[in-house]
Amino acid sequence: MERILGENERAAAANRAAFDAAGVAVVNLMSAPGAGKTTLLVETLRRLAAQRRIGIIEGDIETSIDADRLAGFGASIALLNTGDGFGGECHLDAPMVASVLPRLPLAELDLVIVENVGNLVCPAEFTVGEHRRAMVYAVTEGEEKPLKYPVMFRSTDLVLVNKTDLLPHLDFDLAAFRRNLEMVRPGVEVLEISARTGTGVQAWCDWLDRPV
Repeated sequence: MERILGENERAAAANRAAFDAAGVAVVNLMSAPGAGKTTLLVETLRRLAAQRRIGIIEGDIETSIDADRLAGFGASIALLNTGDGFGGECHLDAPMVASVLPRLPLAELDLVIVENVGNLVCPAEFTVGEHRRAMVYAVTEGEEKPLKYPVMFRSTDLVLVNKTDLLPHLDFDLAAFRRNLEMVRPGVEVLEISARTGTGVQAWCDWLDRPV
């Protein structure tokens, strides 16, 4: 494991050097499956694509379903299927990301968002050369997840609490979730959003616009 992570760190450093040379800010976006990353990215592109030159690295084990959803919104998209030559891994790592960089016009971009494979464990352990990390957490997942999957929550710079439009229909205890989150990641920034309705998404876009 130390050898694997060491090799990944070297590849991540090379990726970061390429991003820095191109003047591109990179965000690694993580979540469990179905938390709403792609829906959030669609809404993000609707708001930012006319102002920022955006690239998306779309990570999935199989299919181009999510990449197809993002097409037509003005972003440069590079699909990365981990089942295609990478063993079907449940995360993206730095060598995988390096393999798709030639398909992105880095010199012509301002921002690259890496949509990682949906998983609450492995993506947190592998940096890909990003400058910042954000995770999407759906209220349908239950308030205990920060305690059960602490590595993911400890590794992120921002927690986007998504699907808040469903709160009236759930028993989810938002205050308990925030207490649990504070126990494992004190002081982490939290934004409450609904990617489906657009509520709170502008605050996420403003976060993306901050200097890294």
